[in-house]
Amino acid sequence: MRWLWLFATLLSWMLCVTRHGPGAMAFWLFAGLAGAIITALAFAQARIEANARPETLIDLSHLRKPRDNPPQT
Repeated sequence: MRWLWLFATLLSWMLCVTRHGPGAMAFWLFAGLAGAIITALAFAQARIEANARPETLIDLSHLRKPRDNPPQT
């Protein structure tokens, strides 16, 4: 999906440069800026997801309270 966002962003910048009217140029410029932000966030999310450990492997045993059991006699 992030590659589609990148392609759409580059296409909108190309359309922004080739438009002659100020309204169309402003629209495609806004679309390109929004697409650039979305693309950057998509690539960042993919990188974070690739480096993250799965939640099932996280050891939470150190967070448990130690139990004070009375000695067995």
